[in-house]
Amino acid sequence: MQLVVFLLVYPLLWLVSRLPFKALYFLSDAVYVVLYRLVGYRKKVVRANLALVFPNTSELERKTIEKKFYKHLCDMFLEMIKTMGISNAQLQNRFTFTNPEVLHQLEEKKLSVMLMFPHYASWEWVISLDKHIASKGYGIYQKIGNKYFDRLIRDIRQKFGTTLISTKDTREIVANNKEQGQLSMYGILSDQSPMIKKTHLWTPFMGVTVPAHTGAEFLCKKLNLPAVYLKVTKLKRGHYQGTFKVLAENPEKLPEFELTKAFLKEVEASIYEAPEFYFWTHKRWKHKDKVPSEFKNI
Repeated sequence: MQLVVFLLVYPLLWLVSRLPFKALYFLSDAVYVVLYRLVGYRKKVVRANLALVFPNTSELERKTIEKKFYKHLCDMFLEMIKTMGISNAQLQNRFTFTNPEVLHQLEEKKLSVMLMFPHYASWEWVISLDKHIASKGYGIYQKIGNKYFDRLIRDIRQKFGTTLISTKDTREIVANNKEQGQLSMYGILSDQSPMIKKTHLWTPFMGVTVPAHTGAEFLCKKLNLPAVYLKVTKLKRGHYQGTFKVLAENPEKLPEFELTKAFLKEVEASIYEAPEFYFWTHKRWKHKDKVPSEFKNI
């Protein structure tokens, strides 16, 4: 059944990926009408999230953010498909970096890096970074249930040089690379909601106490990997810009969970700056009513 679904869907994905950008965004506008106005995909979740974290904004303001978000979501979804057919020159033109020297300085010190960023603006095209670094680039990702689509995702993201590693294999691979002295850069999305049973930290995020992923911090402290935040800004439709900020060059010296909290503060700053580009369809605050008693007054 997995193969049948893949064979039915793949030709459509291939055709979309070969569309010129003007046609791609024309299609995105059509998808927006269907997704937002006709289907109302996860509209209740989006509205609940916005009302929760922006309680002092008017309903009209939140509705404006909501519409902008859905337009961006459609753009981003089709851009992900477009990655199948995009050239390296197009990718480099559409996702640029303001200060790659931040990474170069760490590389000159022979330091591998944990690059932390959220589901904000565009995370798919961060793979353009591989052409700007001397390190071997890795992307940490969650495997997809359909093995054929999982292989497709890996092939798409790896064609520009980045190697994908699954979350369950990350610790072993990072430790082995460290032992072998391989200069590496690991990209990880760390802003979404973890499993409650694996939660080690509850902390305020956008004014609401929630569980937070601490896996990236664990690796950084265990192997003393510098942690760098990647802020992504959407310049205009189909064009993004990344800016790097060192969160900790020696994370092993930081108090426990300070790195994770510093990361989330950066994510908050990005959201407040342009909230329409955050991934609001995800139930990030779904565990807000399960806060352990010792964290309720944070």
